[in-house]
Amino acid sequence: MLTSEQLNYYRNILIQPVISEKSMGQSESQHKYHFRVHPRANKVEIRRAVEAIFGVRVTAVNTLNVRGKARRRSYRHRMGRTAHWKKAIVELAPGDRIDVIGGV
Repeated sequence: MLTSEQLNYYRNILIQPVISEKSMGQSESQHKYHFRVHPRANKVEIRRAVEAIFGVRVTAVNTLNVRGKARRRSYRHRMGRTAHWKKAIVELAPGDRIDVIGGV
């Protein structure tokens, strides 16, 4: 059983699920779920967090750093950037599911 301190630690690793057409398609067909994670989290921590929070078995974790995009701002058309962030793609064992629409 997880203590509230451990649960808070794991919830700080998993920031939010990524909900897009590609991620929803992969979750249905390949049992892969996409999460926005803490930038300093490693694959082992992400695996433990998903298994502890959702009660599923993780078979693989892939991570990638997503670069921020350059955007035009409205004030005199100056350029700005969106933030860099880290994404984790988590593959679950056959038969396991996560309800990402329900929230973390």
